Amino acid sequence: MARYLLKKIGSIIVSLFIIITITFILMKIAPGGPFTSERKTSPAIEKQMMEAYGLNDPIHEQYFDYLIKAAKFDFGPSFKYDGQEVTDIIKRSLPYSLILGAEAIFIALAFGVLLGVIAAIRHNKFADYTAMIIAVLGISVPSFIMATILQYIFAIKLQALPIARFESFAHTILPAVALATTPLAFIARLMRSSMLEVLSADYIKTAKSKGLSERVVTYKHALRNAMLPIVSYMGPLVVSVLTGSFVIEKIFGIPGLGNEFVVSVTNRDYTVIMGTTVFFSVLLLVSILVVDLIYGLVDPRIKVTSQEAGK
Repeated sequence: MARYLLKKIGSIIVSLFIIITITFILMKIAPGGPFTSERKTSPAIEKQMMEAYGLNDPIHEQYFDYLIKAAKFDFGPSFKYDGQEVTDIIKRSLPYSLILGAEAIFIALAFGVLLGVIAAIRHNKFADYTAMIIAVLGISVPSFIMATILQYIFAIKLQALPIARFESFAHTILPAVALATTPLAFIARLMRSSMLEVLSADYIKTAKSKGLSERVVTYKHALRNAMLPIVSYMGPLVVSVLTGSFVIEKIFGIPGLGNEFVVSVTNRDYTVIMGTTVFFSVLLLVSILVVDLIYGLVDPRIKVTSQEAGK
């Protein structure tokens, strides 16, 4: 286990190095500049600002300086927000994204697994067809379209929920549902296929022949093994929720990390763009590592296989 952890942590460090390097290069070759705006800045003032932020230094010095600071999670000051560090912006906006992401993941897992199990148990029946129609719609409709539909129905027409902002639990329902729709559909389809495969296994037939009720066989014996593909999907699920939050947070006016990233791109705020990119990358890579560890705990066969391979 220790060797596995060291190997994964090493791959995370290499991946972060590549991400930081590519992001740095893209920021440098992007057209315009951090101080470009509709109101023309005088050359003297622009030169002073470039000197103050170290942008006149040689490229290799800027790169190595940023690598050292990024390793300490020091992403420098924002170019657009006076007196604010990028880390302060991340700390301020991260709680909103975490709450929204946690709600979306819970909704996707709970309802996706439920739909998948119902579809598998009622295979080729009305419930199965209904669940799969919902899944296909969830995959086909983009999250930003789903967001506008939810706003129109529940906020404008029914006036049951707030249309935007983030001031109470009620404000989180619509954006969380919009963010969870696509991963929920994938989980439902994945759970249905996995459950059908498990229900046709020999040990399930043996359990039924012993007189166990269908409920016991389904929820005690079949569900745990059928959940293994869902556990492996947790990594892509986190990726889907985090990347989807860019659009959803902007539509619903949520001051989260995704919204800050979109605003920083519009403002050409290079330090915020790079800081949020690195931070998102750390979250994604760590979440994938955690999912791998959980998968090993859930399925003991992985440990056996690794031990046998080492002999």
